[in-house]
Amino acid sequence: MKKTILTSALALGLAIGAPVFAQETYFPIIAKGFSHQFWQAVKAGAEEAAARNGVTITFEGPNTEAEIDKQTDILNAAIAKAPQGLGFAALDSQAQVPALQKAADAGIPIVAFDSGVESDLPLTTCTTDNMAAAAAAADGLAKAIGEEGKIAAVIHDQTSATGIGRRDGFLNRIKEAYPNIEVVDVQYANDALKATDNVKAMLQANPDIKGIFASNEGAAIGLAVAIKESGAQIVGVGFDSGKTQKDAIMDGTLIGSVTQNPVGIGQCVVDSLAKAIKGEELPKVIDTGFYWYDKTNMADEKIAAVLYD
Repeated sequence: MKKTILTSALALGLAIGAPVFAQETYFPIIAKGFSHQFWQAVKAGAEEAAARNGVTITFEGPNTEAEIDKQTDILNAAIAKAPQGLGFAALDSQAQVPALQKAADAGIPIVAFDSGVESDLPLTTCTTDNMAAAAAAADGLAKAIGEEGKIAAVIHDQTSATGIGRRDGFLNRIKEAYPNIEVVDVQYANDALKATDNVKAMLQANPDIKGIFASNEGAAIGLAVAIKESGAQIVGVGFDSGKTQKDAIMDGTLIGSVTQNPVGIGQCVVDSLAKAIKGEELPKVIDTGFYWYDKTNMADEKIAAVLYD
């Protein structure tokens, strides 16, 4: 219908000699934050796809991934601008559904990314298979500790789909595949400072811990700092990338990590929105992939392409 109306308007304008102005295609892309290099990589991918598709985007988000209310405010403000499409990575998979309903009611196509929502409102979700990725992290940690002993985890949050998926993917894999490994603690921390404190407390309470998993960039940085500052001889496994985490893997503080494909996620969001406004069908989930990496394969072409600083 929109295409028909636009075509008719163009014909009318040409017929009467009036100037014709094509409407700019605008997509606000709302991330979970800006504090991690992961989001900067997603932004780079989104901007590349925007240029390729001839659309305008903004890339917005709260300062930290703890600011659910702030992100909801940003979301409502974006919807009020009546964009042609909306990309959204939810900090809370349930609480932000009412705001997204406003967009859907206004006929704005929604593409979720990184974290989905508990709703059918998004046309698709561009995301990592977080359950499978965290299971890969569990395998890496289990192998490094000889498949026995006590371990713990620092999860970046307990409200987003990514936090829940990575926690459950890790814990389920350990429970199902490694009967001689005991998970003695699970803590929540999205920033490096809090994660550092949490890990130190874990080590003090359980001095026989053999390994710890950290489920995102901030948590992994905190894990690396805590290991260095405490001098603990444990296995550390991270998630995501970034210079600090890569350096920690190269110097042996962490043994490895699981990287997503953040540039690919950003590209997927904008490409999907561009397809949506043309009326193309989209799958409900687009898996953007993940890789286990350590210092033995970081230089491999396929791995290096999805690591970021």
